[in-house]
Amino acid sequence: MSAGPATATAPRRARRRFGLASLITGVATAVLLALAFFAIFADWVVPYDPLKQNLIQALQGPSAAHWLGTDDLGRDVLSRLIYGCRIAVIAAAEGTSIAILLGVPLGLFIGYRGGWWDWVVMRVVEAVVSIPGIMVAIVIIALLGAGLHRAMIALGILFSTSFLRLARGVVLAEREEVYVRSARVVGASDGRILLRHIFPNIAPPLIVQVTLTVGAVLLAEAGLSFIGLGVQPPQASWGTMLNTAAAFMDLNWFLAIPPGIAIIVTVLSVNLLGDVLRDSIGRGIAVTARPQAPAAQPAAAGAVSVAGGAAPCTHGKDEVLRVEGLHVMVSGRDGAEVPVITDLSLGIARGETLGLVGESGSGKTLTGLAILGLTGATVRTASGSIVLNGRDLRRLPPRQLEKVRGNEVAMVFQDPTTSLNPAFTVGSQIAEVLRTKLGLGAKPAWERAVELIDRVGIPRPAERARAYPHELSGGMAQRIAIARALSCNPSLLIADEPTTALDVTVQQEILDLFRDLQDEFGMAILFVTHDLAVAADICDRISVMYAGEMVEMAGVNALFSDPRHPYTRGLLSAMPHAADRNPPLPTIRGNVPRPGSWPAGCRFSNRCDFYRPGACDRLVPLTGSGRLVRCVRAGEIELRAAS
Repeated sequence: MSAGPATATAPRRARRRFGLASLITGVATAVLLALAFFAIFADWVVPYDPLKQNLIQALQGPSAAHWLGTDDLGRDVLSRLIYGCRIAVIAAAEGTSIAILLGVPLGLFIGYRGGWWDWVVMRVVEAVVSIPGIMVAIVIIALLGAGLHRAMIALGILFSTSFLRLARGVVLAEREEVYVRSARVVGASDGRILLRHIFPNIAPPLIVQVTLTVGAVLLAEAGLSFIGLGVQPPQASWGTMLNTAAAFMDLNWFLAIPPGIAIIVTVLSVNLLGDVLRDSIGRGIAVTARPQAPAAQPAAAGAVSVAGGAAPCTHGKDEVLRVEGLHVMVSGRDGAEVPVITDLSLGIARGETLGLVGESGSGKTLTGLAILGLTGATVRTASGSIVLNGRDLRRLPPRQLEKVRGNEVAMVFQDPTTSLNPAFTVGSQIAEVLRTKLGLGAKPAWERAVELIDRVGIPRPAERARAYPHELSGGMAQRIAIARALSCNPSLLIADEPTTALDVTVQQEILDLFRDLQDEFGMAILFVTHDLAVAADICDRISVMYAGEMVEMAGVNALFSDPRHPYTRGLLSAMPHAADRNPPLPTIRGNVPRPGSWPAGCRFSNRCDFYRPGACDRLVPLTGSGRLVRCVRAGEIELRAAS
């Protein structure tokens, strides 16, 4: 199925974006390297002594002898500009270092300790940031005295507030994480927890903050030198050069051009490099090998690898969702695209529950996000169709797709503590959906939110509606997430491992709630889970995914009684419910290969007990009619439980 000309040009756009980012990074890096070079070797590079005066040649324009002209005292502008690079580097290094040394440790300390320490320091910080920064710097310089180093102390104190708030924010978010509590359990000291466990989490945003601060320090230093509070004449800095140019603008306007361009180019290069670092940190995937054709490349437009057609739906006449030939690509760190889901086809009927099962990294959650169009900036749907209620979602404009989300398709995420906003009451979060999607007023939306909370089985719904997420148990919070997802009565609900973080009894209550709500609303459910016992409890059919592709699909009873793919057999054998009581519990050797390092033929071949050289080294299609399986030996081997 053709995805249209827009998707055909998407790889080229991705390559152009990567090329543009590489070009920007290269140019910015070259400018900053040149700045460092001139700062270090200024004494050997400059054509003239930057302090040597020649009043006879004062205020001359550019010439062969003086490429950028001379100033009011006949000093060579190019030489002073090069020496200004040294001042810029010293200023940036001093100001930023002082800001980091003051802000980061203090932010880590108050964020971790909390209490009155945090309250007092943050009130001081709020007082400082409420005043224009240049005024704070002027006050500090008035106390310390004028000069470059004193000005940098002032700027370091001023900009330390940004690093303090950054460090404090990270610590506040991390100190309650389980790994921090685990470190406390084993007896780690507070200092070790801060330095060894929490501090590494501040490194990526700290790098970006450093680049932003360097640019701000350069501008602030130039401004302070311009008004006479930074570098003092006759020293050469870009700020003092601008001060001189302002005094003689009527006689030689060109004097302002060299230092002005130097400041603009340097600050712009630093900020652009910071933008690239911000966009690149934590993005992309690690690729250990080049994608191997043909397994790692999308099929040609219109190709169908399922014998006899696409993945069947047991209730095709009332189908809600139809996914055909879905290919999803992710951008690697080198800009190349790597497939993560290939040639995926499935259908779900009204009132039916289809389970997606498989190990972590199989592409289950990404499939749900691709249906919603929420895959992120580095991931794109390369080809295929996603038809919901007769409309291909991939062909809808962004505004129309936004209307579909919530109204026709909704999603329940795995962890309600992260999917619910901690700053708002749970009732207001449900009411917000009703006001935005259905246009209800504030009072009707709130009343409907209370009704939904009551419908998902939460006692005292009016009282609970005014509670914040942290005031609810995990089971209650997940019920709130379900109520919010069902607020607009969607025809398709995507449940992304909604019971994983819950205990067994609450888990069963949530599954019963899904069944009751499905009977009431008649919606289709795509249930993502790695727990086959849960899938057997709630699903009508199960699709087993491995390394970005479907390897088997069948009804629940057929799949559990007669698994036809070795991977399905391995998953069933590894279930504690299915294994005998004699240890050890059977396992599948190895791990799911990362995208970009899939085997060229059957992607399960390097872990399979039934591997056959040659036959399993070629691309294996998904075959069948009543049930589907992707294995060349599906009809000739008996898949018994692992011993």
